[in-house]
Amino acid sequence: MSWWGKLIGGYLGFVLGGPLGALLGAVLGHGFDKGGEAVMPPGAAPGHQQRAQAAFFTATFSVMGHICKADGRVTEDEIEIARRVMGQMALNEAQKKAAINLFTEGKKPGFPLRAVLVQLKRELGPAKNIKRMFVEIQCSAAYADGVMHPEEKRLLYRICEIIGFSHYELDSIAAAIEAEFHHRAGGRPGAPGRMSLDDAYAILGVSPGAGKDEVKRAYRRLMNQHHPDKLIAKGLPEEMIKVATERSQEIREAYDRIMKK
Repeated sequence: MSWWGKLIGGYLGFVLGGPLGALLGAVLGHGFDKGGEAVMPPGAAPGHQQRAQAAFFTATFSVMGHICKADGRVTEDEIEIARRVMGQMALNEAQKKAAINLFTEGKKPGFPLRAVLVQLKRELGPAKNIKRMFVEIQCSAAYADGVMHPEEKRLLYRICEIIGFSHYELDSIAAAIEAEFHHRAGGRPGAPGRMSLDDAYAILGVSPGAGKDEVKRAYRRLMNQHHPDKLIAKGLPEEMIKVATERSQEIREAYDRIMKK
């Protein structure tokens, strides 16, 4: 049974427990935070991968709501980025409703951000690539309206500190997300159309003076970090693989742009 099937069955939330289990209970009505005992069919206990997938799904949309509220209000662009991620995931109606409700939970005063992230870090274990995907998605949400506000940046730094990312890593990811935003929007002002070299270098996380060998190493590292099978094995919900695939396409296009300059 998939992670979602176990979640709907009611017992994954019990096993997950903690603030993430409580969030799941709040949006699905299973009352996971009330301490009852789960009734699990024989052989139904979720494995590490399913726990990680449920944790990733829950944290992704609730923390996204929290970030979008960081500057004091949630804009239509920020709501749209949440809808876009849901669209990329091709969620069924029940999953979409759960994602929207998690987004709403994240906007509420008193959202237990630190507790949610500490549990997410524990559930994902040492797999840094899946944590990177989480940070990339949150950066995309923060940049949805075309600018990352100071409050959002400070919150993202805090998120990274909790799950084990440096400020330098966040700055690199944020620069790549900004460059991808410009590309998807049709290019930077005054230079529409083809991906600019500046954006290509930013997406790969290398300086404009980088040699071809350094560019190749950066490209291979990023493609490895976004490899679908590896991400799923570490906790990325299968429904979310299109998000990683789109990132891979941007990375490949950036590499081709630099190599053909």
